[in-house]
Amino acid sequence: MKVQLQSKHIGLCEFKESDWEQVHDYASQKKVCQYQTWGPNSIEDSKAFVKQIVCDSLKHPRHRYAFAIVDTSTQTCIGCAELLIRDRTNKSGEIAYIVHPNYWGQGIATEAAKLLLELGYEELKLHRIFAKCDPRNQASAKVMEKIGMIQEGRLRENLLLKDGTWRDSWLYSMLEQEYKGESVHGD
Repeated sequence: MKVQLQSKHIGLCEFKESDWEQVHDYASQKKVCQYQTWGPNSIEDSKAFVKQIVCDSLKHPRHRYAFAIVDTSTQTCIGCAELLIRDRTNKSGEIAYIVHPNYWGQGIATEAAKLLLELGYEELKLHRIFAKCDPRNQASAKVMEKIGMIQEGRLRENLLLKDGTWRDSWLYSMLEQEYKGESVHGD
């Protein structure tokens, strides 16, 4: 299933191997990956990342839906938005997003995350979608809250960073019925 999703300012498009240079433009910046377990990317890292995404898009059944976030006014890749099927049996997925710093504060991550929810609930028929972020990454936490996710709690020291230290994560989620505007368990 080849996917392309569109909102007012962005499109989510399948990556092409030639997109590695635009990915490298943001993924090589320390401030972009300061809360991540990866980066800053070398040229080889960025090429390998995009190559793996392209390979994953061809798998059947597909479990990784990773897209270039494309600015519709310039047709430029300005980030990556991803939905991972974490558990097919229990219809659970995880979303993530990263945006070039030149586009921070413009609602791009929020638009991308909403498109991922639409894909997850409307097309893939998921029941639960979750996302995680470093507690210091307030911008990412705000995106999750804006799209209607609920903070479930804190995962303590769940990720090992490159420098050998452990990182906590805030866990947010949304259920299918919340996406549809229905109450949960009689709320």
